[in-house]
Amino acid sequence: MAAARKNAAVLALFDVDDTITAPRKEVSPEMREFMKRLREIVSVGLVGGSDLVKISEQLGKSVITDYDYVFAENGLVAHRNGELMGTQSLKTHLGDEQLKMSFQALMVILCVPVRVIFMYFLTVPTSQEIINFTLHYIADLDIPIKRGTFIEFRNGMINVSPIGRNCTQEERDDFEKYDKVRNIRPKMVSVLREKFGHLNLTFSIGGQISFDVFPKGWDKTYCLRYLEEFKEIHFFGDKTYKGGNDHEIFESNRTIGHTVSNPDDTMQQCRSIFLSK
Repeated sequence: MAAARKNAAVLALFDVDDTITAPRKEVSPEMREFMKRLREIVSVGLVGGSDLVKISEQLGKSVITDYDYVFAENGLVAHRNGELMGTQSLKTHLGDEQLKMSFQALMVILCVPVRVIFMYFLTVPTSQEIINFTLHYIADLDIPIKRGTFIEFRNGMINVSPIGRNCTQEERDDFEKYDKVRNIRPKMVSVLREKFGHLNLTFSIGGQISFDVFPKGWDKTYCLRYLEEFKEIHFFGDKTYKGGNDHEIFESNRTIGHTVSNPDDTMQQCRSIFLSK
């Protein structure tokens, strides 16, 4: 049986990229040790938009046992103390009849031999309209480079990347800087919200190169349904501004939100909140 913690009713809940790790990078030894120490004082959890495979690439294969809670894909895949608590997916939510495969249409639109993972997630005509519109928009974008995998389907969301997820880390870094000046993603999200606002979807910017599309309510607040036992939940994330993928959980009345700028800032704020008492 695990030893009782000093603040058993308190949970420190963290975003991943730019909070626990640098974007898509492995966790540092210093942060790994810091989290072990913090876990002796309060319960510790992670909530990320990526799937568990990608989270494990950054935080290690033992991630689901290294933390009390690990919520992949905003909590649609939930683990507690290494055990699966629950899953949700677009397939389960919408049913098999609403999920169709179509690669050929995308290849015609793109006219290039890139790998695009594609699955309809609403009705066939409506989904086709969204995907076609998105890919036409990307094709018309005037940006320095474009790589493959512009659309990636995850368990409960679609990830859209204007530059393409096949880009190198250097290209990621360059696009992030370019995006901060040119607002490529915010402008694209604004257009999609206006065009498809009637579909009850959320468009949420995250990471360096992409944004997520998912049904409303499937943001990071989804994980809170598994955390009813806690009297106090501190959430730490970098994209807490409106339109960022940490915004909804940061603003939730269930959490105490903390905006961080990088992993070092995360550790500093946690020291002040939890370790100085």
